[in-house]
Amino acid sequence: MATQTPLSASTRRAALQFAGLALAGAGLAGCGFRLRGSQTFAFQRIAIQPQPGGAVAQELRRAFGPAVRVLAAQDPLTQAQLVLTVSNEQRERVVVGVNSSGQVRELQLRIRVRLQLRTAQGKDIMEGDEIAQQRDISYSESAALAKETEEALLYRDMQTDIVQQILRRLAAIQPGQLD
Repeated sequence: MATQTPLSASTRRAALQFAGLALAGAGLAGCGFRLRGSQTFAFQRIAIQPQPGGAVAQELRRAFGPAVRVLAAQDPLTQAQLVLTVSNEQRERVVVGVNSSGQVRELQLRIRVRLQLRTAQGKDIMEGDEIAQQRDISYSESAALAKETEEALLYRDMQTDIVQQILRRLAAIQPGQLD
């Protein structure tokens, strides 16, 4: 008869961790969780009318996958199924905290964008919707250059969040709304 050697504490711990991970994975799979894949849209052609210098509209043009053709500015709007107007892109930098000597200690960065979506025939689907993002940032005069770089990164992050929100809103459009 063979004798069994007892498992070491670290081997038992590793086995329990593996079993816990397997159980958690099975639980997530059973609840319907899945990673967000690429979005599907009810349209194949869209025209984006940005305000001059609008960074959100530029990033939005790049964000559409191969299933949707973003028409160039010189293309006639009649070729588009939808016309998205991105206007009033505003970037704000607001002081929200100062120290006792009046030096800035905290800022709030904001981006605000107004959207209008209509069909090529002029039927409004979204009118005057506004998307806003804001981030708080500490500020130090001794690290002004680093804080300037951090601000640029936060603005880019907010811009990407806004583009993702717009894409989700466009993915929610039903084919019946395009008629």
